[in-house]
This record gives sequence, structure tokens and C-alpha cells, in this order.
Amino acid sequence: MTFSISARCPQTGTMGIAISSSSPAVAARCAHGRAGVGVVASQNITDPSLGPKGLDLMQNELGAEEALAALLRDYKTANWRQLVVLDRTGKSAVFSGSETLGINAVAQGKDCAAAGNLLANDSVPSTMVGAFEAAPGDLGDRLLAAMKAGQESGGEAGPVHSAGLYLVRDVSWPIADLRVDWTENNPISELTALWHIYKPQLQDYVTRAIDPTAAPSYGVPGDQ
Repeated sequence: MTFSISARCPQTGTMGIAISSSSPAVAARCAHGRAGVGVVASQNITDPSLGPKGLDLMQNELGAEEALAALLRDYKTANWRQLVVLDRTGKSAVFSGSETLGINAVAQGKDCAAAGNLLANDSVPSTMVGAFEAAPGDLGDRLLAAMKAGQESGGEAGPVHSAGLYLVRDVSWPIADLRVDWTENNPISELTALWHIYKPQLQDYVTRAIDPTAAPSYGVPGDQ
């Protein structure tokens, strides 16, 4: 039903998640992040509340492994959940409960971790980690390269219809929250095209929020 990769850029401190699923609007439920804290992917039979809870635990100085252990402690429906927790240092912790759907797998790498369920094969997450580690560019580019590699290696067993890219950096809001919530085409390709439109403008939107007097032209009718 879902495959994702969570990662960190050690040069910029940017952290993020890229994710795709056969279900609609997957990123709205499954991708969670907080600047300077970490990211949490909560997937499979999704409990979205695990995202903010995991981020709160990491904000209180727990590392990824400690935060994951605290999330699962006394959590009665853990067997139905698949989780990836990545902290501010790039360390990760992963979990797939015994009721995780279909072929499922996780993989961890340097500053990244991937997970999936209802996969075409169990090598998809490790392929994604390898692609991320080898990819050039900034974090968004590398996350999407990993998603493409995961899809080309089999991806989900059935067709995917939604995808999302969620990035946090040095401000209190996500610097990118891009979604393809439903398409009959390839949502990862559509998300990549959307990223290529948004990426050159990303810093402009941050500047406008912090200091409108320094903002570049908006390039729309009526702009001063």
C-alpha cells in the first residue's frame, strides 16, 4: 500500500520524507516533520497521531531509537503499524508490526531509511536507500531519485495513485509540502515535475515570510 524514504542533508540540516501509495492523499496522513527535530513516517494501517507524538519525543531530546521504543511502549495496536523515525543527527529507527500488509521490508543507510508494505519484492527499500546515497543534488532531488528507483525496482505490487514530498529546514513551517493526491498516471513523475517548478522558488517563499521588503518580484499581474 505504501513505500517511502526519510532522510537528512548533513550540509543544510534539511530533513524530509518522500512517499507514494495506491491510496489517495498518502502524504496527508503519513509524512510528519519538524524543523531541527526530525521526521516520522507512519504507514501501513496508518495512525497519523504517531507522527506528532514521535516528533514531540525527539524534541524532548530522545534519539530515533529511544523515540521509537517510547512510541511502541504500551501501544496496543503496534502490530498493524509500520514506522520510520529519523532524528536531527541522521540516525534512524524502523519498525514493521506482525500485521504489516503483504511483502514488507525496511532498510537503513547513511542519513536515511526506507520502508514499504504490499511491495512487489522485498528489495525495494534497499534499492531506494542505495539510490539516495548515490544521487546528486539537494535533499528533494535525492529523495525523488530514490522514489523513482524504488518504483523501477518493482515498487508497490499494484498501481500507485498518490505521492508527496515534505521538507523541513530552519523555519517553523515546511519549506516544501508538495502532493499529488490522486492521479491515474504516474504520481511520482507528476510529483517530480511539480518539484522542478517549485524548487527555484522555494527560497523566495521563505524570504517573503521572514522579510517582505527583501522579497523578489512575484511575477504576477499587478505586481509592483
